[in-house]
Amino acid sequence: MTAGPAYPRPRADADNRHFLDEWREGRLALQACSSCGHKFFYARPLCPNCWSDGLTWISAKGEGEVVSFSLIYRPNDPAFLGEVPIALAEVRLTEGVALLARIVDANPASIRTGMRVGLLPKAEAARFPLPAFRPKGA
Repeated sequence: MTAGPAYPRPRADADNRHFLDEWREGRLALQACSSCGHKFFYARPLCPNCWSDGLTWISAKGEGEVVSFSLIYRPNDPAFLGEVPIALAEVRLTEGVALLARIVDANPASIRTGMRVGLLPKAEAARFPLPAFRPKGA
């Protein structure tokens, strides 16, 4: 990856601030409903399963597998132009929650459905404004 313009930054709000703060520390936070136990991503004020507002934050292990992916050759921001193709994947975490995330440190031709991935460690994660994963063993 080549250095270019700074990545666009996500806007923090009352719902996602904790998630973003945790990511800056190299951790992946998920929400869990105190009423029904449902775990989910993306951050929101109500449980998408039972509509309760009794939500808590939990720490994810940061491990999962690729459900589906796409290689992006025409990014919508100049900051990404020197990094194409960019692998964007749906990752199902061991906690059962799915999220979209970038897969880095992988030959794009080697990415496969079912591939095991792990969250980047804090020192490497700091470069990315949102969660990024790499193939396990990479």
